[in-house]
Amino acid sequence: MKRVVCDTNIYISAFIFPGSKPDQVLDLARQGFIELYVSSFILDELRRVLLEKFRMEHTKSEEILERVRQLATIVEPEVRVFVIREKQDDNHIIECAIAAKAHYLVTGDTKHILPIGEYQGIRIYSPAEFLQRELWLEEA
Repeated sequence: MKRVVCDTNIYISAFIFPGSKPDQVLDLARQGFIELYVSSFILDELRRVLLEKFRMEHTKSEEILERVRQLATIVEPEVRVFVIREKQDDNHIIECAIAAKAHYLVTGDTKHILPIGEYQGIRIYSPAEFLQRELWLEEA
């Protein structure tokens, strides 16, 4: 089974826009087609964005975080990387993917993470690219 790490923006989009491409990625995990991994950094960032940027009520944000915890396995990175200089917090997403031994990192970050394309054998895709890849695998 393929191991996948989703960037914080994927969770945000999935929960705000049900049925969207990011939500379809999470559906693959819900249906048991992929193994999803997350780190405490991603969970903390998700909490912060939901509360501060989207001004979500605390109970609602905790409900979303609990859904992510139930869906994903939590890993804690042991290795630090400095691949992205412009926005160093994005390195934590890559660190999570390394710790999870992920096959894929799915992100909507077109400025910092997607341009990397691949890092240490981890393919970096947008939700649409990842879903296309999954369809291609089913046909093969």
